[in-house]
Amino acid sequence: MDHTRPTLRCLKEDLRLPVPPVTTPLDEIDHPVLNKAQEQFAGDAGRQHERIRAVDDQVLFKVKVQRWRGAVWRSEPCPWLVAAGTREDGSADDFYAALAHDAKASRSAYNAQHSRPLTTQTYVGNLLPDRDDHLRYRLEEGARFVRRLESVIPGLARASLIDGAEHTVAYDTFTLGVQIRAQEEHEAYVAVRITGSVPGDLVRIVLDIVPGCERGGWFPESRLPDRDLLPAEQAWSNLMDPATAGKLLAD
Repeated sequence: MDHTRPTLRCLKEDLRLPVPPVTTPLDEIDHPVLNKAQEQFAGDAGRQHERIRAVDDQVLFKVKVQRWRGAVWRSEPCPWLVAAGTREDGSADDFYAALAHDAKASRSAYNAQHSRPLTTQTYVGNLLPDRDDHLRYRLEEGARFVRRLESVIPGLARASLIDGAEHTVAYDTFTLGVQIRAQEEHEAYVAVRITGSVPGDLVRIVLDIVPGCERGGWFPESRLPDRDLLPAEQAWSNLMDPATAGKLLAD
């Protein structure tokens, strides 16, 4: 399960923070109550949490840090911080009392608008992650995957510079391989191989991440240095800047 993240409503209305670009996952936002939720629900299996008993239509858990109070709803793919606020001086749990009061009012409003009334005392469905929250999560998945590639691809290049062999990493739908051969004293030949079906924009991203290669210098290849391509494979070649190759080896 991924790290705890705030809903967009909670982020904007409760934490009063701007929505960052999609390249910044919401679970990386620095805020006391969110940091505490991250800590509290990390590696969550078997851990006990204090439930908000005044809410009975969903299971929400308390998060407390300094004057901040929060409500976390556990679901897939991650726990969600669905509400947050601060306590007043001299009152320990006023945030949770206000949360329950609003949830009871929401239940009354829900029953007034629906033919089948709720049998619970509260309704917090309006606080749970909605379509926009799940869309944002899926968009962040792309950003998270690019980050992983930015970490993995230089490592593959470094390993291949050392032994000249192809080094690979397998993902759910494709396998990525990098092979680098020193051709002359100041020149290194780079081959990138992808096995499986991937969108064209992912190919561009992969090639752009390979260090020390000119963006416009990639050419499609019909074979790898040691063999012909298989039917499900595609490959590209380029030359690596010798200074970058030396830095990779030094690192």
